[in-house]
Amino acid sequence: MISSTPEPPVSIPIIDFSKWISPNSPEERLEVAKELADACHNVGFVSIINHGVSPELLEEAFAMSKKLFELKPEEKMLAPHPDGPEVHRGYSWPGLEKVSQVISSDLEVGEALRAVKDCKESYEIGSEEHEEQPNVWLPEKVFPNFRKFFMDFYWKCAATSQEILKAIGTGMNSKDPEFLMKYHSGHNNQLRLLHYPPIPAAQLESEASSRMPAHSDWGSITMLFQDDCGGLEVENQHVPGEFIHVTPLKNAIVMNIGDLLMRWSNDWLKSTLHRVTLPPASDRFTGEERMTRARYSIPYFVSPDLDAKIECMPEWATESNPKKYEPVIQRDYWRMRAKLQYPTKATPYSAVAT
Repeated sequence: MISSTPEPPVSIPIIDFSKWISPNSPEERLEVAKELADACHNVGFVSIINHGVSPELLEEAFAMSKKLFELKPEEKMLAPHPDGPEVHRGYSWPGLEKVSQVISSDLEVGEALRAVKDCKESYEIGSEEHEEQPNVWLPEKVFPNFRKFFMDFYWKCAATSQEILKAIGTGMNSKDPEFLMKYHSGHNNQLRLLHYPPIPAAQLESEASSRMPAHSDWGSITMLFQDDCGGLEVENQHVPGEFIHVTPLKNAIVMNIGDLLMRWSNDWLKSTLHRVTLPPASDRFTGEERMTRARYSIPYFVSPDLDAKIECMPEWATESNPKKYEPVIQRDYWRMRAKLQYPTKATPYSAVAT
């Protein structure tokens, strides 16, 4: 008999990570690890508090990001994102990048997707030792200390990501809890500074424009820091097409599983669709023209090293649950997913700037 009791609403679990990163007993660490792994299994998204990236550092990072996007267009364009999808670095102006879940090698498909503009601008930063993805920096005189600050911030996030990966492996009862550490040196991660400028709410309501359409992430995990604006939504795994609002939690990391960790775990960990749209009605508009509030966020994408081979961990393939994916090299998977993200030849910023 099917119960008539409605399912409880799905929410994003909140995990206090302090018992993992502080000197605590093995039992306490295991408890946190299991909470984290269960959240990644059941929801695919989790809010992590007391994670080791200090509130003071985050406040400075957001202040620096805001200052970046307040620069004049011609100053930001001193570090332009290269043409095409191969190198993902530097400044991307509104409308340049198109996020989607579509996987295709047909560039005309990409042009059709661009009919709906993504109204955001971003700046991408990676390891200085990543030869295939060289950084594109602003001149020091345009933004003093920008390069040094965000490289230090990049590696602080890398250290935090290592602890999260280790905790996930522990919480999954993996035979080798540090298995993932062998494939994540930190040199193939990506730090992104994001700004969603105010636009008329009607453009988003009519779907004439978007902020960031529904998509999954391509790496292992993503760590997201966000302001208090809201707008991030996560698909309910139990009700496809239903999206759950992620309430901003000050100084927390919103962490989600990416495609490659889902493949490694044979779908036990979930790479969940998510999007950025209008925030809740109570925090949606400013002024009589119904303009959206500006939104700032800082995602940190954690990916395996370029030559890492991602294949199902043996303990996660059974007779009743055979492996679902063939092995794939990280570099190949990244190129497949990135194919339509950027045009081969970008429209000059002067032609699209507003």
